[in-house]
Amino acid sequence: MAKDLAVDVNAFWENGYQIIRNVYSRDEIKAFREAAFASRGRGPGDLLSNPKMRSTLVDGRFVSVARQLLGSDEIWYSGDSSYTINSGQRGFHKDNVDRKDGKGPDWNGRYTLLRFGIYLQDHWSHTGGLNLRAKSHNTADHAFGKNVYVRSRVGDLAVWSMRTTHSGNGVLYKFPKWVHPEPKDIPNIPKWRIAKADGDRLAVFAALGLDDAHHDRYVEYMKTRTYMVNSFRASKYDDETLLEAKNAGLNIRRVADEIEGDDTVGQNANWEPIPYEVGAAKRTS
Repeated sequence: MAKDLAVDVNAFWENGYQIIRNVYSRDEIKAFREAAFASRGRGPGDLLSNPKMRSTLVDGRFVSVARQLLGSDEIWYSGDSSYTINSGQRGFHKDNVDRKDGKGPDWNGRYTLLRFGIYLQDHWSHTGGLNLRAKSHNTADHAFGKNVYVRSRVGDLAVWSMRTTHSGNGVLYKFPKWVHPEPKDIPNIPKWRIAKADGDRLAVFAALGLDDAHHDRYVEYMKTRTYMVNSFRASKYDDETLLEAKNAGLNIRRVADEIEGDDTVGQNANWEPIPYEVGAAKRTS
């Protein structure tokens, strides 16, 4: 396993996110950008099944952070990872299943699924970065929490609870840079106020967590989504890839095997809530 990165565990659980500085070299970020561009047109499939991109998952750095934040050496990955090129999506949302239902099982105890993000260009002085609502990971209220534009530098690693409210394609003002506009207000901001973009906007994302009830529920939710089922079925892992993951301390849940021959999965193009039993027993890792 890779040497542990410096992570402030208490700050993460207080704020719902953390930016870890200088995790990657400029050469590594350049290689990630080239790999993403080279992967365009490849079709559905996750990062682990993509020889050009899988190093983001198996170099041990995500696992190092997850081990420290979650307090366990048993870190699991179930096929949720991707890269984006010039995505225009914007708007505050959460990534967990019960994102709009504060009484759902996702809100029982500490949530153990993490979203990792590598932004493959500068957002310290350039626009287009991530917005987060600080301390929003303990409520289903999407309006709760201070809006923060994440000023990431090339080589930084972002990690947040999948219950944390966030938005892509944020705006950085030329001045004052410490004032962060809400995503809903961005269309009305005159262009002369906005800092320049640092070229094409690329990002890499992955979800890791524990083998527990929260992860089980998230997998059941992913099985309802059309794009995720297409990705599961297109993602093939050879023995070499699985060995790389194992050596990095990453356990792989083969969701494609779980849905093989099941025509009931992947029926929802968009997020829809999934049912739960009130008072159901909670599985721990």
